[in-house]
Parts: sequence; structure tokens; C-alpha cells
Amino acid sequence: MITIDEHRARILRAAGRLPAVESFLTEARGRVLAADVISRWPTPLFDNSAMDGYAVRAADAAAGTTLKIVADVAAGSAEDPGLGRGEAARIMTGAAIPSDADAVVPLEHTDLGTAIRAAAPEQITVLVAPEPGAHIRRRGEDAPAGALAVASGTTLGAWQLSAIASAGFEQVTVHPAARVAIISTGSELIAPSGTPLRGQIPESNSVLLNAAARDAGALVTSIRIVADDPSALRRALDDVDADAVILSGGASVGAFDVVKAVLGGERGVRFDQVAMQPGKPQGFGVLDSGLIAFCLPGNPVSVAASFEMFVRPAMRRMAGFADVDRPRVVRAAGAAWASPKGRVQIVPAVFDDETVRPATRGASGSHLVNSLAAATSFALIPAETERVEAGDPVTVMVLS
Repeated sequence: MITIDEHRARILRAAGRLPAVESFLTEARGRVLAADVISRWPTPLFDNSAMDGYAVRAADAAAGTTLKIVADVAAGSAEDPGLGRGEAARIMTGAAIPSDADAVVPLEHTDLGTAIRAAAPEQITVLVAPEPGAHIRRRGEDAPAGALAVASGTTLGAWQLSAIASAGFEQVTVHPAARVAIISTGSELIAPSGTPLRGQIPESNSVLLNAAARDAGALVTSIRIVADDPSALRRALDDVDADAVILSGGASVGAFDVVKAVLGGERGVRFDQVAMQPGKPQGFGVLDSGLIAFCLPGNPVSVAASFEMFVRPAMRRMAGFADVDRPRVVRAAGAAWASPKGRVQIVPAVFDDETVRPATRGASGSHLVNSLAAATSFALIPAETERVEAGDPVTVMVLS
């Protein structure tokens, strides 16, 4: 057997970052920025009012002074009205400050208060004298032109996209999402809504993998269910248009393990026994076509564990994320359970601020699919541990 780390390292060496592409900001949420964004403009672009009020010359605006209103400046206006001694202009938040003004008196600091007025008043009386520069956002005070707006490697969310737009760009260079095809194999599989005959089971792995891949930021391009027929699997693989394919089932040593039968002879694919429970039979490689292939076991908990340990990190690496792993914490075991010596046990688990325990009494049985519904984490038990006792420290991979 090989270790989890050995198998993972081989996968991450093959799963390099995808070439960067240009993306409109409306489509770039969640992507990783591939190049620094340098602002085209200063932020703010011009001196502007931080309040609805009156643009004044501070020297003329002592408390009790009455000022004549000679202009009305709205946000977006290009006007630059002149202000003489004893004069002011009504101004709206975000509007450009007149060149002759050096302060803003907010509406509430005048005798007219904040009542809505369609037209500017003829005059106002200042109740609170402003300091020079009061309530003015200065040109470039947030960032000058040529400043770094968002750094390469940043995951783009709403705030970062807004900053890029403010810097003067509608498109941005990003690492694209990995395009993934999913193939679930097994002649025993039927649609979840079907009525199984003897030996048949509802197909759930493609549902699991589709959701997990999307949660990891991947773009799922196709989903196929294929019987244990080598010719059918070869045709399905030939139809794949993606960066990677995830196959579930048929990767072990059974007489009808179709994935191993079809891909076992591929030059770039290798099947291994990995020291983990569940999920020991694993296959991985790069096909002659350049397609990256993940060959996972067929049992649902094995699929979930394999995806989290190997596939998800690769999907995130391909999409440019620097941090490819789930967060991990340490909790005290809230119960005792057995663990297979020589293999890392990956247990669907629930945890709180203090303890962690298996999601079901079945611990890590690969067939116990209902445990996945209750689990919020995987408890990771080292290969040298044969039994976890209540109170033992346990490493927890946080899933939600």
C-alpha cells in the first residue's frame, strides 16, 4: 500500500493551474485573480461632498451667518459654479466640490434642516460653523492612480469585484474553473426514483460528485451512468469534453471492475492500494488525450472520502487557489471506537466546540451512506491507532 500523502502528491503534481483567461466582472465571482489589477484612476476621482448640504467658503460660514444660495450642484453634474463672499451652493452627496469652496455644511447644521426641497432655497443660516475641509472626500485619498487595487491570487468576491470596477475595468484576468465530467459505473445502478429489482440499487454517486465538484468551484460539463461494459465506458470517455473526469466504481480487483479493465493499460494511469479506510482502491493518471482521470471506489462513503482527500484539492489547485485544503481543528473524542491499524481511518463525524464523535455507530463503513447526511466533518485517525478512546485528541476536517 501507499500512503495518502504519496497518492495526493502525485495528483497535485499533475493537476497544475489552468491557463488564465479574460472574464467579465459579472462572471468572475469566486474565481482567482491571475494578474494584479492596477487602478487607472485615483479614488475618489475628484474632490466630492460626503454629505447632502451646502458647499461654502469656511471663512464665510461662522455660526449665525446667513449665506446666499447661488447654485445647485447634483451628483454627476459637470458644473463648477463660482462662489463669492457670503455665497454658497446647495450640493448633493458625491457631487464635485466647487473650486471656490473648501467645506460643506450639512443640511442639519442649517436653519432649514433636512426637509426635502425640490429647488434650492434663496438663503440659509449656518448653525454650526464648519472647519476647512469638513465633509469633503479628497481626490485620491483612498488610492492614487497607479495603485494596486486587487492583488493576484485573490479570490474574487463582491467587494473585490467592486474595487476592480472602481479601478476602471470591466474585464479581469482569472484562472478558470476546472471543467469536470462525471461517470458513475455499475450494471446494478438504476435511477433514484426507480424501483430496484434484486441486485439493483439507486445510483447516488453521480449526485454526490456533481454537488461536491460544484461546491469546490468546478464546472460540471457532463454526467453519465455506464454499465459494466468496457465498450460503453470507452465511448463515454471518448465523448468527454473537460479538463478532468471523475469515475466511481470499478477501480478494485473484482472480475467486473470495468474502470480498471479499460484504463489499467493506459500509459499514464496507475491503480494503487492507498492506506485509508474507506477508499483503499484508487486510480489516477493523465490519459493520452491529456484528460486527468480520478478513479474512485464505488461505495458512497468511499467516494465522499476520496473526493475530499484527493479530488477537491486538485480541483482547487487547477482553479488557482493557493489554499486547497479544508480547515482542520482538534477536538476530544466524545466516544470510543475501533480503527484499523495500518490505515488512516476517515470517519463521517459530528463535532461541537469541545468534542467529536462518529455520525453513526457504524464508524467508517464504506456502505453507510446515511452517515453522510448527518456528518459535518471527517474525523481523521492516524494509521498507527487501533482504538480511539473517549477524550483522545482527534483531528477533524471541517466540511460545513
